[in-house]
Amino acid sequence: MRKPLFHFSLVLLLMGSWTLWGQHPLGLKPVKVPKDNPMSEAKVELGKQLYFDQRLSKDNTVSCASCHDPKKGWSNDAAVATGIAGQKGGRNSPTIINSAYHRFQFWDGRAGSLEEQALGPIQNPIEMGETLENVVKKLNAIEGYKTQFQDVFGTDVNSENLGKAIAAFERTVLSGNSPYDKYKAGDKKALTESAERGMKLFFGKANCSACHAGSNLSDNAFHNVGVGMDLEKPDEGRVAISKLGGDTGAFKTPGLRDIARSAPYMHDGSLKTLEDVIEHYDKGGVENEYLDEELFPIKLTDEEKQDLVTFLKEGLASENYPDVEPPKLP
Repeated sequence: MRKPLFHFSLVLLLMGSWTLWGQHPLGLKPVKVPKDNPMSEAKVELGKQLYFDQRLSKDNTVSCASCHDPKKGWSNDAAVATGIAGQKGGRNSPTIINSAYHRFQFWDGRAGSLEEQALGPIQNPIEMGETLENVVKKLNAIEGYKTQFQDVFGTDVNSENLGKAIAAFERTVLSGNSPYDKYKAGDKKALTESAERGMKLFFGKANCSACHAGSNLSDNAFHNVGVGMDLEKPDEGRVAISKLGGDTGAFKTPGLRDIARSAPYMHDGSLKTLEDVIEHYDKGGVENEYLDEELFPIKLTDEEKQDLVTFLKEGLASENYPDVEPPKLP
């Protein structure tokens, strides 16, 4: 018998096309789940196998976990993603941690669900370089997968249910139960003195919470913070999707849970450390005509910068980090 990822406790509260899944760490809200893709242990186990399976790529060398590795903060410890044949992408691999709470997926928000996002890299020529038709054929030729898809979905492998299985697994990659959450819950000794000062700066003078808001510390919006805007040909960001001029150079606000594990930072991976990130914001970003109105020079002291970094590194580190081991594949 397969060992489940963890014990499931489902709370099925009807919300139009969504339900709420009640299994979540301290500090987080219940995860919204599409009604047409309900959670189950068998589906999550299937999704986990697919997530780690390199056979989803054209040359059988790249899996979802290649760019979103649990051992590397569910990112890849590099500035940009590397796909088949060593091809380099143009953007940093965003962490999968708490992606269940994001309204949009990818840095530019081109996918509106985890189900849609899961199928994107498979078809990207410089990532996994495969077609959905070929992937479906591959998986249907593997008896273990064919049997599991029949058990979970009542069908052979198809692209829709492939995306649903991977999305179900990704909805279990949650980070909460941090010293910050315990502090908010009433344990005023949960944060060190430096981390507590950093928290007050985060929500006060530094104004980080203008964008990093809510339980996942993201406003689910897109902002131009000046990164890369001094290049000859800056990445257009969200405007390529929205076609709204004000979205030029704007990228999705990432969540900050376990952020210390997923360096380097920003959409292009250009800032190597959290100290670099704080310096970028302290100077007010890189000036450009689309710079977000929330950005301005903060003029933090050296001690304040260190306190902010301490809060990010220690205060937001989960005591139950979702460190998932690769499963046995069929």
